[in-house]
Amino acid sequence: MNMQKTTVINLLIVAAFSTVFFSCNKSRDYKSSSRATGWNLNDKDGGFQYNPKAKEQETGPGLVFVEGGTFTMGKVQDDPMRDWNNTPTQQHVQSFYMDETEVTNLMYLEYLDWTKKVYPPENENYKLIYQGALPDTLVWRNRLGFNETMTNNYLRHPAYGDYPVVGVSWIQAVEFSKWRTDRVNELILESEGYTKRGARLTDVDASTTFNTQTYLNSPTEAYGGNMEITQGGKTSERLVDRDSTHLFVQLTDGLLLPDYRLPTEAEWEYAALGLGSLRSYNVYRGKKKYPWDGQYTRSGDRKTRGDQMANFKQGDGDYGGIAGWSDDGADITAPVKSFDPNDFGLYDMAGNVAEWVADVYRPIVDDQFNDFNYFRGNVYTKNSIGEDGKIELVTTESIVYDTLSNGKILARNLPGEILQVPVDDNETYLRTQFSQSDNRNYRDGDKRSTRNFQAFNEELEEDESSTRLMYNSPKHSVESGEEGLERQYDQENTRTTLINDEVRVFKGGSWRDRNYWLDPAQRRYFPQDMATDYIGFRNAMSRVGSKSKKGKSARN
Repeated sequence: MNMQKTTVINLLIVAAFSTVFFSCNKSRDYKSSSRATGWNLNDKDGGFQYNPKAKEQETGPGLVFVEGGTFTMGKVQDDPMRDWNNTPTQQHVQSFYMDETEVTNLMYLEYLDWTKKVYPPENENYKLIYQGALPDTLVWRNRLGFNETMTNNYLRHPAYGDYPVVGVSWIQAVEFSKWRTDRVNELILESEGYTKRGARLTDVDASTTFNTQTYLNSPTEAYGGNMEITQGGKTSERLVDRDSTHLFVQLTDGLLLPDYRLPTEAEWEYAALGLGSLRSYNVYRGKKKYPWDGQYTRSGDRKTRGDQMANFKQGDGDYGGIAGWSDDGADITAPVKSFDPNDFGLYDMAGNVAEWVADVYRPIVDDQFNDFNYFRGNVYTKNSIGEDGKIELVTTESIVYDTLSNGKILARNLPGEILQVPVDDNETYLRTQFSQSDNRNYRDGDKRSTRNFQAFNEELEEDESSTRLMYNSPKHSVESGEEGLERQYDQENTRTTLINDEVRVFKGGSWRDRNYWLDPAQRRYFPQDMATDYIGFRNAMSRVGSKSKKGKSARN
C-alpha cells in the first residue's frame, strides 16, 4: 500500500513538473522570445525591440481595399480604332488600396492651402513652389466656346468642391501624392502621442516640415531637427523614461502607412473591371466591357431602368441630355459618387474624368518579360550620403526646380526631403533583375527596337541615329536667357511619333468622350507635364502583408 502511495506521489510530482515545464515552453513563442536565438524580445533591459501588437495594415483616409488576383489585361472586344495597343495578356496584381473617388477640388485646395502657408509665394525663394502646384485653369478655354465660367470658378468655388480636379499634369499629381503621404503619417504620429500636439498646424514652416522617409531614416532631423516637436508627445515622454534605445517610431512598429501614389495601369484596369463578373469559382468567364455588368451604358435595374451608368458624351452636341430630362445629370464633370460604385466600391471608374496612371506609354505591354505587377516607368534611386556618412537633406537653399517643355517651372523636391541620386554599380553589379537606374525604355528603343533593324552586327551611322529610332519624338527647347525663358519648337521634319519617355498613360472615358472610351482596357497617352480639362487622377497605396483581409470562404 505504501509502495502504491509512493508511486502515486511520484507520478503527481512528474505531472506537476511537466505542466510547469510545458507551460513555460508554450509561453515562449515567437512573440515573447526569438525563434532564432531564444533571447527575449522587447526585454526591458534592452535587446531587439518588436511590436507584438502590430496588426494588418490600416486603410488610409479615402481608400478602399482591392484584393489582388489574376485577370485578362487588354481588350478582347472589337477594335474599330485599329490602335493595336491593348492586345490581351494575362496579368497578376498584388492586393492594394485605391481612392474611393477621384481627387476632388476640395482635396486639392487643401494641398494648395498648406503649400501657400508653408511656402508663402510672396517670398521670392518660394513663389515658384506654390505657382508650380497650381492647376492650369485655362484648360477650359476654347477658341469657339464660352467657358469662362469654368475658367474662373471651377477650381475654387464651393459649388464645385466635390467635383474632380482637372488641369493637373501627371507631375503635379505625383507631387500631390507625396504631400498626402506626409500629411497622413504626420497626423498618425500626433494622434498616437509621439509628436507635439498641434505642431503640424502652428510650428511648421519651410525649414521645419515633416517628411515620412526622413523621419524613418534619420528621425532626429525630422521637422528640421526640432526635438521639441518629435519628442513632444505624451507617448514619447513615456518612451524616454522606459527605453532609451527606441525613442522614435520605426518601420518595425508597423504604425506609419506606405506611400500614396498613382496606381499602375495594371492596377487601375483591374480595379475598374471589378471582381464579380470576372470569374465563376476559379474559371474565367471572359471580359467585361464596362465597370458594371452588361454590354450597355444604361441601367437594366427595375428602379433605375434606362438611366445612364456614367457621365460621358452621348452624341454630337449631347453632353447631358435634354433639359428637364437629363440623361446623366451633368454637362461637364459631375460630383463624385453621382453614380453607383463597381464591385470593389470604387466610383466613376468610367466617365466623369479620365485618370492619370503611373506608367510610361508604349503600344505593347511586354508580358513576355513580366506578368506580375506589370509597370513600365521604374527609375531607381537611393538616398544621398554625405562625406560625414549621414543622409543629405534638401534645404531651403538646395531646392531643385525643373523647367518643363511648356515653359512652366516646378519644384521637384522640397526642404526636409532626403536628396535622391541614381543607383550605381554598388547596387547593379552582377545583378540579374536590373542593371541601370532608368528603366523606362527597357526592351524598347534599343537597337533591336528601331524601325529599320536588320541584323545584330549592324551599327547605325551617326547621321541616322536620330531618325531611325522607333520613338523619334519632337524635342522642344526651353532655356533661360537674358530676357527670361526662351522657347523653341522642334521644327525637325523627320519626326515620326509623339511617344517618348515623358508621355504617360491615362485611362477611362471622360465627360468629353464617347462610350467607346469607357472600356477599362482602352489606353491613351498625354505628355506628363501638360494638363487638360478632362484628365484627373486618384491615388493608390500598396498593401503590405497578406493578400486577403479574410480567409477563404465557400461561395454558396
